[in-house]
Amino acid sequence: MNKELNSIGINKKASDTTVVVAMSGGVDSSTVAGMLKKQGYKVIGITLKLYDDGKEVADSKQCCSGRDIMDAKRVAHKLDIDHKILYYQNKFKQGVIDNFVESYLNGETPIPCVQCNQTVKFKDLFEVSKELNADALVTGHYVKSITSNDGTNMYRAIDENRDQSYFLFNTTRDQLNYLRFPLGGLLKDETREIAKQLNLNVADKPDSQDICFVPNGDYATVIQKFRPDSFQKGNIKDLDGKVIGVHDGIINFTIGQRKGIKVSNKEALYVLKIDADKNEIIVGSKENLGKQNIILKNLNLLVDKKEFENDVLVKVRSTGKLLDAKVILNDQNNANVKLKVQEEGISPGQACVFYSRDKLGYKVLGGGWIKE
Repeated sequence: MNKELNSIGINKKASDTTVVVAMSGGVDSSTVAGMLKKQGYKVIGITLKLYDDGKEVADSKQCCSGRDIMDAKRVAHKLDIDHKILYYQNKFKQGVIDNFVESYLNGETPIPCVQCNQTVKFKDLFEVSKELNADALVTGHYVKSITSNDGTNMYRAIDENRDQSYFLFNTTRDQLNYLRFPLGGLLKDETREIAKQLNLNVADKPDSQDICFVPNGDYATVIQKFRPDSFQKGNIKDLDGKVIGVHDGIINFTIGQRKGIKVSNKEALYVLKIDADKNEIIVGSKENLGKQNIILKNLNLLVDKKEFENDVLVKVRSTGKLLDAKVILNDQNNANVKLKVQEEGISPGQACVFYSRDKLGYKVLGGGWIKE
């Protein structure tokens, strides 16, 4: 007898389906847990403790704080679901924080949220979910996953202001087939309304804004904590190689930055390049910020290479727009990206994510890390 697929695309009744929900303590993942519980699934909530902030009960704009863990516990108790806390501080430091620090010291602008999803959240939580014999790992990310005969594909969320596909480009095919994203078809306001209907105490909780281990966005202090030797003075040069100033450490700068250069000039100066080997900052006018050719490394492709025979769309920063481009894949897991129109502020260490448009929306094709 054929069974109909349940609401998360599995060939079982909801009551026979076990799901692990990654519960951060925010409204999104809490709502996902509540929705699935109400639909009759066997829900196990798992919350990750990723770092020691020393402020376990303080209000915080960061995700995964001590307060968030307590909120997740309260939601799980309210929903009457099993709840586990995994203490991954060491894994998180090794896989995310150390990479973040080294990336800045190399003159890059890292995205720790991608590293966190790639390592701790999906890789390790994926393995734990399998050990618990769960049928799926479910998260509160705003992306869509659509399953067809050729497997599961990732699409941008309906709510483009909340879409998180940029941060999930490094998801593997195996992970994608196991993951579920129930909020991809909802607007944020709709999620909050469902949370209120479920009487969840986090329904009006503000969204996290800062990187979880970077209080108030002060990343320089974090880097100084782990690498106190990183603040070394160096030269600021113009495009002709002339020394026009001195900086207090390259970690204080990112590509496209204007503030903090502290060099007198007739026109505004912007950071054009960071040379970590020479400990130098190269600055110039805004018109020099534009770039049309990008070199990528460490690609992760979610589709067949033939999909790149045509032009695609790319996104070069999390808050950026989709740009028309041609992607040329190389044999060494690298790629050359040629933008149709110049884009400003493209920075090494950021991701370049590929998309194509079809009748179902904007499909994520994969992406890579910007090398130069």
